[in-house]
Amino acid sequence: MPGPFRRPTRTAPRAPRRRPHASAVTPGARRLRPSTRAATHHAGRFPPLASAAAHRARRLRPLASAAARRLRPLARAVTYTRWLHLLVGAIVPLAGGLIYPGLSHPYPSDWLVVAVLPVPLVAAVALVPAARRAEGLQARLMLFPGKHARAWRTPEGTDVSASPSASWTDRGRTALWLVFRMEAGLAAWLLSVGLAQCALTLAGVHVEEPVVAGLALPSGGDRWQAFLAPLPVLVLLAVVVAGGALSARVARTLLGPSVKERMAALEGRTERLLERNRIARELHDSLGHALTLAVVQAGAARAAADPEFTDRALEAIEETGRAALEDLERVLLLLRETGRPAAASPGLDEAARLLDSARSSGARVEAEVTGPLEEVPGPVSREAYRMLQECLTNVLRHAGPVPVAARVAVEGAVLRLEVRNPLAPGREERTGSGSGLRGIRERAALLGGSARTGRDGDAWLVRVDLPLR
Repeated sequence: MPGPFRRPTRTAPRAPRRRPHASAVTPGARRLRPSTRAATHHAGRFPPLASAAAHRARRLRPLASAAARRLRPLARAVTYTRWLHLLVGAIVPLAGGLIYPGLSHPYPSDWLVVAVLPVPLVAAVALVPAARRAEGLQARLMLFPGKHARAWRTPEGTDVSASPSASWTDRGRTALWLVFRMEAGLAAWLLSVGLAQCALTLAGVHVEEPVVAGLALPSGGDRWQAFLAPLPVLVLLAVVVAGGALSARVARTLLGPSVKERMAALEGRTERLLERNRIARELHDSLGHALTLAVVQAGAARAAADPEFTDRALEAIEETGRAALEDLERVLLLLRETGRPAAASPGLDEAARLLDSARSSGARVEAEVTGPLEEVPGPVSREAYRMLQECLTNVLRHAGPVPVAARVAVEGAVLRLEVRNPLAPGREERTGSGSGLRGIRERAALLGGSARTGRDGDAWLVRVDLPLR
């Protein structure tokens, strides 16, 4: 220990340990544990061993993924609901077998009798129309993924019909399904009980009565046979998966919708599509016409700078907007299905109001109406009104305030509609592929008529012929 007057010796300071910069260390390296670091260090010291281990891991990865795919059905609840569905089908033959020939010591011939005797009874049950619906609902619930199978978003089972039998073909297919379900259920029950007894015997448990009399089961006396006990269980699991998949496939084939049901579904879908197209045309015609007139009237009023003309333009915009709101309310009532009767669509008897609104926008409309319009059927009158409305809207939108010649005539059994207007100078010729002209052709085709749109000399012509009978 140094004295009070002795200068203490100075030791050289230790050099600080340099640590790598944070940016030089990868995030994965910061999370390495000591064991991982040691393994990495040894791998760096022995690169051949590390590369061999990595190569071996790459070779085993496909095998592991294949094994995972094969074992995936065992983790799905639908696999075991399918098994239960099969076992329920065995109730009828087992109940009949208890009566005849008896199941105390059944031999293979006895099981054959048990499987064949209930077939007429099951086929007779299939004659009841409600049997098909009951089986379809059970198949949807137990054979296909749903909420119970942890895969409720999977749209499976929708191709299984849940409606009663509507024909003898449906009854025959239902009978085949019931017979298949009964026989497959009996086979599944025999395999389940037999394989379970075999596994118990291999494990050393004595089984007094095997499921099939005279069946030679292992003795279970040797200890090495205990290691084979899981083998029947694995076979049983494979049978469960395969039997469930087969049952689901047969259900799609025998309980699927018939040709009549498919046609009814197709007709319903077609009706819905036609209704949607009709509503889209209604909105396009009414709202498009109202907006076009409003825009034209507002532009003309601003260019004229005349208070009197502005008042007339605002009045025309108000009237057109009110009519468009009525059409919109009528269409919304159809969409909402509130039960209230929707107002009828305007017909040719209101064509004068339509022509006046076009004249108020600056177009010089010359109309010619001939023939008894009151004898025109309602659907034809309403569709012709929408076609005339679309023609006038196209004139104001594409040609502006130009002279328009409109003709509506009843000629025998045909209603003819013609709208002719000169092509606007400086504008490109229309091809006739717009949605409005396409809607005119679709309306005419639905009524069994024809529509011609295109250039006729220096004018644009729309001609529609609609049959009245």
